[in-house]
Formats: sequence, structure tokens, C-alpha cells
Amino acid sequence: MKFTTKALLGAATAALLSAAPALAQDVSACLITKTDTNPFFVKMKEGAAAKAAELGVSLKSYAGKIDGDHESQVAAIEACIADGAKGILITASDTKAIVDSVKSAREAGLLVIALDTPLEPIDAADATFATDNFKAGLLIGQWAAAKMGDEAANAKIAMLDLAISQPSVDVLRDQGFLTGFGIDTVDIAKWGDETDPRIVGNEVTAGNEEGGLKAMEALLAKNPDINVVYTINEPSAAGAYEALKAAGKTALIVSVDGGCPGVEDVKSGVIGATSQQYPLLMASLGIEAIAKFAADGTRPAPTEGKDFFDTGVSLITDQAAEGVESIDSVKGLELYWG
Repeated sequence: MKFTTKALLGAATAALLSAAPALAQDVSACLITKTDTNPFFVKMKEGAAAKAAELGVSLKSYAGKIDGDHESQVAAIEACIADGAKGILITASDTKAIVDSVKSAREAGLLVIALDTPLEPIDAADATFATDNFKAGLLIGQWAAAKMGDEAANAKIAMLDLAISQPSVDVLRDQGFLTGFGIDTVDIAKWGDETDPRIVGNEVTAGNEEGGLKAMEALLAKNPDINVVYTINEPSAAGAYEALKAAGKTALIVSVDGGCPGVEDVKSGVIGATSQQYPLLMASLGIEAIAKFAADGTRPAPTEGKDFFDTGVSLITDQAAEGVESIDSVKGLELYWG
């Protein structure tokens, strides 16, 4: 895929919301993210705030203290209902447990849109604007297998996942990677049940650098010959790299996000390849959808053939692999998180 940020935003907006109101007077919306420190969610907040200012929507933002802070997200939904918001954009920490709270919001008349992370079931929200997270994992799995060639049969793989609760984004990326690498996922609805001897093990990272470092240390203790590292996101990839470096080891690291620091890590060789997402686009479209819903009750439609609105994904690498479409880090830095 070759996008410009403007083209991505323009085409997606035209396809989804052909008549978003120029101003949404007296319309309020909420953005609820997993944390307010992860750069991915910072960029998402920027996109929501800019579009809200443009459309005259009053925006309140909430976040968990850490990735996995379900209770803070429940409290945020309750506050949004009490405040009379017209809609909620949410990246859920626990995609199953949050469903009852989302149901209460919808019953109160709010439009609820999941961003990045589908709820379980996905139709628990009115709509989902997200990366195709399975495809994001698939691309890095295909790339890693192609780079290893015949040696892929002898891979020793560390799986650095997100959380024990296995939110949907966690499962989709993990299982996408394994599928792309050519490994039987057994039950594609969960991670960790695979029997392929190439998998050294799964450890959770909470999606941050410290978690990635500790998870990598644990897996290196289990098998010091790890040569492929899958990571849920780029902060955990950075932690994994530090653990490998401290142990005097090297491995092929792949990840998902495509933020500026992550693409710089691709450029410097820390990360071999990453799948780039577009959180600013997700949030901008989400605010437009709430404004449109407030104006005439219209609910957003999914991408044709999918049960969510696909905001795109691109593989970023400076080591192109035959048969796997990609763009380089220079282009990735132009597009990052549009």
C-alpha cells in the first residue's frame, strides 16, 4: 500500500461520512484510551482533539493509569453517560469485560465506537475503526519467514504479547504473525495453545518497554538461542532489544505500530520490520461519526466485506523481502500515524 496521509484521510472520510456537519454545536464526545503515555494513544488524542475543534464538538479525554486498567475505563464510560455525551470513542483494555458498560452507554442513547481494538463480540459497539490487526501480524510474519528462508524451519521464536486477558488486538496480531510465519495456530481465537516446537514461549509485556525487557529476559532464560522475536508493539520491541543486547544476543525483531520512534528503530536496525497503523485517522473519523450521528442519527458503516472500518496498514522495512509488499523507513516517517 502506498498512501499519503492526506489521501488516506480524504478517501476514508469520503467513503464513510459523505456529509459530516461543518459545526456540531452543543455536541459533546468522549475519548477513552488505554493510557495517556503510550505515543500511539497520544497521537490518537491529537487527532480527536483537532477534529473536535474543527467541528465544534466538545471533547473530554480519559485514560487508564496503565495498559490493562479496566476499572478506570468503566468509570470513564459512567462519567460520559452522566455528562450527556453523544458518543464515546474507546480503545478497550479488556475487550470482553467492558461490554456491559458499553451496553449501558448505548442504551442511554450514546454512539459507541471502538478504536484500534475490537470489542468481543465486535458488534457490542456501534462501529469499529481499526487497523486490520490480523493483517498487521500476517505481514510481519510473512516478512520474517521470507527473510529467514530455509532457516525458518529451525527458528526459535519468542512471543511477546500484551496481557493475560488476551484482548482482541493482542490475539489478532499474535495469530496473524504465526499464520504468516507458517505455524499452526490451533485455535485462532486465542494465543498460547500452539504446539509447534519453534515457539519458545509467550510472555506478556503490558505494551511498554520495561515489560518487553522483562519478558525477553524470561524467554532468554528458557532458551538463549532465540533468533526471532515477535512483539505486540514497538515500546515492547525496544525493551526486547535491550534485553538481547545485555545478553550479547541478536535476533530478528518484528512489531506493530509504525510510530516515529518505531520507524526510527527500523532505520537503525533495532526492528527488522513493523506494520504501520494510522491512529490519527481512526480518531478523526470517530469524531466525525459522532457529529454526524448527533445531526441526523446516522451510524457509520463498515468497509465492504469486513465487520469493521479498515483504516489501513503498511509494512515498513529497509530489508525488502520477495513476495511481501512493503515501504521503506523514509516513506514510513513521512506517513507515520497519519
